[in-house]
Amino acid sequence: MKNILSLIAFLGLLAIVFGAFGAHSLKEILDPEAIKSFETGVRYMMYHVIVLLFVNTYNRITDKDKKIITYSFLVGILLFSGSIFAITAGGVSAKSIWFVTPLGGLFFIFGWLKLGLTFLKK
Repeated sequence: MKNILSLIAFLGLLAIVFGAFGAHSLKEILDPEAIKSFETGVRYMMYHVIVLLFVNTYNRITDKDKKIITYSFLVGILLFSGSIFAITAGGVSAKSIWFVTPLGGLFFIFGWLKLGLTFLKK
């Protein structure tokens, strides 16, 4: 549990660093549409970090369900936000990884579905 909470805290730190980087450094080199996409990646990352903190400290969710939700959100952050960061700030062609962002979104959706079903069964 300690390791996962440390990872989640580190991801929260990264969301703040990326947000500051986008606000202060990228505005000089990216167009407004790319900045907006980058900010979407940061925002979704932070939303899911906050939920992960809740999920992993809430004692009415089983460890098994916590793992499923946590891994779903972590993969979602990596694929969704990571692909947006790679495309907007990393110079990766959107055409080469077009499928990665929506795949990350599917992991987010699955995690939210699992969280909702977990609450329903309680």
